[in-house]
Amino acid sequence: MLYPGLPSNPGHQIAARQMHGGFGGMLSIRLAGGTGHALAVLPAVRVFKRATSLGGVESLIEHRRSMEGPSSPVPGDLLRLSVGIEAPADLIADLETALAAAQHHRPAPGGPAAG
Repeated sequence: MLYPGLPSNPGHQIAARQMHGGFGGMLSIRLAGGTGHALAVLPAVRVFKRATSLGGVESLIEHRRSMEGPSSPVPGDLLRLSVGIEAPADLIADLETALAAAQHHRPAPGGPAAG
């Protein structure tokens, strides 16, 4: 997990000095299953909405590399999350369910989702 609120994050000290009142609701996760696993999570979420906009109150999820294209420096296994006002238990359950479902339905290595 990439989140400046975690003491283990390389940018934590800077974030702690700059982000008064909390570290915000943006975080990224990298999936050990690679690009295929990350892409398979997206259609499996039900509470998170697939979107790039960060202006609303709903929780969002996106595969940034897909939005930027093949020349993007963003790793293919990375999903970016913006946590909204939904119940934390609902968000956690949604991610757990989507990650488990994606584990069984991800594309084969070297397929169209590889990268």
